[in-house]
Amino acid sequence: MDVMEAIKTRRSIRKYKSTPVEDKKIIECLEAARWAPSANNSQPWEFLVVKNPETRRKLAEIHRYGRFMADSPVVVVFIADPGRSSNWYHGDVAVSVQNFLLAAHSMGLGTCWMGVLNTPFEEPIKKLLGIPEGLRVLCTVSVGYPDEKPSRNRRLLEEVTHWEKYGLKSK
Repeated sequence: MDVMEAIKTRRSIRKYKSTPVEDKKIIECLEAARWAPSANNSQPWEFLVVKNPETRRKLAEIHRYGRFMADSPVVVVFIADPGRSSNWYHGDVAVSVQNFLLAAHSMGLGTCWMGVLNTPFEEPIKKLLGIPEGLRVLCTVSVGYPDEKPSRNRRLLEEVTHWEKYGLKSK
């Protein structure tokens, strides 16, 4: 699958088969995430892989928009270290998440990212997973083999593109 195909066909998956995800695939996705660009090459990310069913169930109870984490075979928690990039850590880690999502899709895995940073879910998730003070949880990502085929349209490129000045819609 080439990059443009992966970008255009990836969708958020909220229903998963019970099939376990191979560690080799998770590691390859994490490898893609760690190769993301970051401000000054600060690499302010860490990854916490959760496979334990009870811990996934607790994550699903904490995050009201991520109830399906209980049923996904894997949840990856994307942790940000503001000490490595105080102004850009959130964007840098978000780019690593996108690399992870695209890599997973290219291997036949489904994913759904759920924002955590600056929500009421962040502190309880940090406590549950033993994440130290000073680190932030950007998001959680459920991972598994899809058991649904959602389709979503996108706004037209002409609708969202401006040329040279906001509001100028043609070149």
